[in-house]
Amino acid sequence: MNLYNKYRSQKFDEVVGQEHIVTVLKNAIIYDKVSHAYLFSGPRGTGKTTLARLLAKSLNCQDRKKNNYEPCNVCASCKEITQGFSMDIIEIDAASNRGINEIRSLRDKIHFVSSGNKYKIFIIDEVHMLTPEAFNALLKTLEEPPKNVIFILATTELHKVPETIISRTQSFNFTLHNLDNIVLQLEKIAT
Repeated sequence: MNLYNKYRSQKFDEVVGQEHIVTVLKNAIIYDKVSHAYLFSGPRGTGKTTLARLLAKSLNCQDRKKNNYEPCNVCASCKEITQGFSMDIIEIDAASNRGINEIRSLRDKIHFVSSGNKYKIFIIDEVHMLTPEAFNALLKTLEEPPKNVIFILATTELHKVPETIISRTQSFNFTLHNLDNIVLQLEKIAT
């Protein structure tokens, strides 16, 4: 197991930095006001993928208590998501799968029935790498999202994402961690 996966936050309260984003996502979960599409942008290593997976896990947690935002990390759904085996959390690396055929395949998967989870969630990493044709196909899906489907787009290069995509998402700008937070996290890992 890679170190970044071994020490990746498994609860919102373990996330280092990005407090404003964590607060908004926690409230969206508690008040059941989750958007159909999110766009996480910012430098590498700032928590975009971690928060995407945490959001997916919390929304599909089978034992999450009402008015709570934390996933239990014990139920079958949480374990599947943590291990990367969930059929309802589909992660796509747009740097490698950037064409229209990949987005068409994604659109086909949207209509498959969930395997028992509340949401089917598509995490598209490095979304700025999609071709113009792929963006157009994605746009149509974002305009008319099926119920209980959530998209989480992540990018390190926001300026390469078309405004038509950005305007259909709830966008968050991730910032670099300050040195004090990094030192505190490394001290926790070292002990």
